[in-house]
Parts: sequence; C-alpha cells; structure tokens
Amino acid sequence: MTQILKKHAPSLNIRAGHLAKQLIQKEGLNAAQVDIVPGAAGGPKGLGIQGLDQAIFGDFFIQAHQRRMLIGSSIGSWRFASILAWGAKEGTEKLAQLYTHLHFHKKMTRHDVGNICRDMLTDLIQGKEQQLIAHPDYHLTILSIKANHIFQSDKTLPLLTSVMGIVGSNAIARKHNRLFMQRVISQPHTHQQFRVDDEFTTLYQSLTEQNIIPWLMASASIPLVMPAVQDIPDAPQGSYRDGGLIDYHIDLPFKSKGIVLYPHFTDHITPGWFDKILKKRRANPENQARTLLLSPSQEYLQNLPLGRLPDRKDFTLKGLDQNQRIKLWNQCVSESHRMGDEFLEMVEKQNFSAHMQDL
Repeated sequence: MTQILKKHAPSLNIRAGHLAKQLIQKEGLNAAQVDIVPGAAGGPKGLGIQGLDQAIFGDFFIQAHQRRMLIGSSIGSWRFASILAWGAKEGTEKLAQLYTHLHFHKKMTRHDVGNICRDMLTDLIQGKEQQLIAHPDYHLTILSIKANHIFQSDKTLPLLTSVMGIVGSNAIARKHNRLFMQRVISQPHTHQQFRVDDEFTTLYQSLTEQNIIPWLMASASIPLVMPAVQDIPDAPQGSYRDGGLIDYHIDLPFKSKGIVLYPHFTDHITPGWFDKILKKRRANPENQARTLLLSPSQEYLQNLPLGRLPDRKDFTLKGLDQNQRIKLWNQCVSESHRMGDEFLEMVEKQNFSAHMQDL
C-alpha cells in the first residue's frame, strides 16, 4: 500500500557552492541569474523529478527570458530535448509516458534494447529537430563518449575486458579513463560554445537535423545494455557510447557568470559512472562554486511507494510485474510536483538562505 507523505516533511534538499551561496545570500535567487542547467545521467530517475523540471522551466525561467545553456548526459539530455521540443509540461509528460510504458525482459539482446530506445526517442522528438537546434532560449549541449581500442567492440568479451580495465585504471586515477574513451560535446554551431579544458581529450561536434537523434542515442547507450552508435552523420567513424561514463553527474568547469541551477536526483555529485564504487571521489568544489543543487530529501524519498526514485532495475525486478511498475512509477512522477511547488514557494519567499547547506 502506498504510504502517505508527511505534510510538513521538506521535499527538497538545497545545497550550494560557495559563490552561489554568497550571491543568493546577498541578492536572493532570481531567474536572471541562471545561465547554465546541468542534467545528469541516471535512467528513469529523471522521471522522478518531473515536477521540479516543470516548475523550473515552465514557471521560474519565464520570469526572465534569456539564453541559457543546457548541458545533458544520457537521460539528462533526453529531459532537455523533450522540454525544448514540446515545452516544460507537455514535454516532460510525453517523456514520462513513453519511458514508463517501455517493456524489457531479461532475454532481450542489446540490439533489442537499443531498437526499443531508439523508437522511443524518435517518438519523442522526430519532427522537432530544428527546434532543438535553433531554440531561441536554450543552447542544447549533449555529452557522449567515443570509445577507444577494444572498447569500440560490441562483442561481450572485448566489452567485459574493457570494463574491467576501466574499473582498475579509474581506481588509480580518474584521468586514466582516457585510455579507453574520449569525451564528445555536441552542440549547435551558433551562439556561445561550451568548451572544457581538463585531463580528458574532448571532441567537439555540431548538432544538425540529421545527427541530433544519433547523438542523443549515443549519449544514453550504456555498454553491455545497448550497442554503441555507429555512423553518426558528420562525425568521425567510430563507436559512441553513454556520456555518463565520463560525465555521470557532470563535474565540469561551467564558467557561469551567475548561477548553475542543477535539478538532480541525489544530494551529491559523482564525477563519472565508474566513480560510484569510489565513495570518496566527489566533485571538484571549484567546478561547482556557482552551483545551486536541488534534490529530493531523504524524508521525501523514504515515503515514495518504492522508497526511492524509479530505477532501471525495476523492469526486471523480481515480484514487480509491468502493470505494478507502471502504477508505482506514475505515483512517483505525481508526487514529484511537491518538489516543484516547494521550489516555487521558496522563490516567492526568498528563504533559500535558511535551507541551504554546503555542496
């Protein structure tokens, strides 16, 4: 039975980098300050913050129309694409509807899974490609990776060997991931470009109507779950995979002049996907100095039907059939509007300082 959320339990955690904290304490938070929005990898967890996305994009940002950079990895890029294609409310609802009603089982091949996800992405944005590229208010930036050496193969043995190599080398230092992959940043060629100067080799590609679906697909193509994306128009030949492998929660030097507003699934930032097993590896504080991180509170999560946000493992979780999963996910999505309402109330009252913790 679904548990009832406590009426007075806060639904949001608010964490801020030191410069964001200073600015908000001095001026409060207003939409004109926000110039960058990151979107993390995390599969269906992205559906669990739908209400927060709708409040930010549908209510908050319209208070100050200006061009903002959206930097998304995997589901983060799909969330942003759906909003740019259809608007905050219709776009997020369309994404949730399509994703929630997917059906996977353990006997599916990687190509089966890839085809299902590609069909979903096509349903989500086909016919809206030009709007994503030339949106008047948003600069869509998609993160993926280009695989090196045997990590290019979709055969199980080379893939497993690559993954074991990445795990081992990453444990020594994050920079060693570059032996196996390069970051790819795909964005419209017009307007201000997002550039990164760090320990990884970064390739830059221009988004076009012909390649935006392949780039979005590549950004979410999880190794051993989906095949790599090949033959992307106007891109070097090679195998392209999930952007979360390097940029899981997007710990990058954003170069914001105001606030990086980050609606997230959790209250911390894990740099790369393989850093999940390294509990001490956290974001660079200087990268996140202007970040205001909004995430579900523990009280909120504990009272959701599953005690957490939706997860990929729910598709094959023992004892949870398709109809039950859809019902529980829909309940999680519905509850997420509490987070959006709470955020907008805080904007109105300008009481962020009373709730902010250090990031």
